[in-house]
Amino acid sequence: MSTPSKKHRRFPVESVFKRPDWDTYFMDIAHVVARRGNCRRRQVAALLVKDRRIISTGYNGTPRGVKNCFEGGCKRCAGDAPSGADLGECVCCHAEENAITQAAFHGIVVRDSVLYSTLSPCLICAKMIINSGIQEVVFETEYQFSAQTRDLLQEAGVIIRKYSR
Repeated sequence: MSTPSKKHRRFPVESVFKRPDWDTYFMDIAHVVARRGNCRRRQVAALLVKDRRIISTGYNGTPRGVKNCFEGGCKRCAGDAPSGADLGECVCCHAEENAITQAAFHGIVVRDSVLYSTLSPCLICAKMIINSGIQEVVFETEYQFSAQTRDLLQEAGVIIRKYSR
């Protein structure tokens, strides 16, 4: 079977549409996943990608079987604690944590994957990222991305990239 000639192609080479690059593609999907987040304060998402295929997704909110945060499931989020304060009292799981544990729940290996997140990881999530063998983190918005967190990821050999459109 021969390839179609230039004048018979469905789309011209100089097409009117522009395909997104891989980072944009995965980050756009992360924004849709974030809409499922049930935290009262912020909706965040993370995707785990291996060989340019999504292997797991996660969004922030209360654990499986617990009343949703926006329904009063987390007293810390329902209170007046400033952003980033009293995180030890928050029962919500982070998006990165949920993406990793969802994969584990379904028996999916995350080693050598790339994590795309709408927000930079906290120290606890960074430790999970390292110990689960994730090789790269691509985040869009920086949120309390401490020097300690960045240094820990770098020392462990995890590539960190800030995504920008």
